[in-house]
Amino acid sequence: MAPVDFLDQAIELAQSLGYNIRYEYLGGASSGFCEFGGKRWIFVDVALNSLEQIDQIGTVLSSDPAIHLVEVPEKLAEYWHMHAA
Repeated sequence: MAPVDFLDQAIELAQSLGYNIRYEYLGGASSGFCEFGGKRWIFVDVALNSLEQIDQIGTVLSSDPAIHLVEVPEKLAEYWHMHAA
């Protein structure tokens, strides 16, 4: 599977857990999660490649306890080194 397909799956998973995705140029700096306006956001750095963006999303989702309550696509779970639900 191509990295862009993994990225699409990661985005869909994040959205299913109630996250909004915001793309920003962060110059390779750490991105992450924040909450404002009553919504949860994951900032994804457009300066990074697809695999690095997947890592950014995975970092946020792996710290959310709800990740264990949903079905994580097998290949994403393997990539993020987590057990699939």
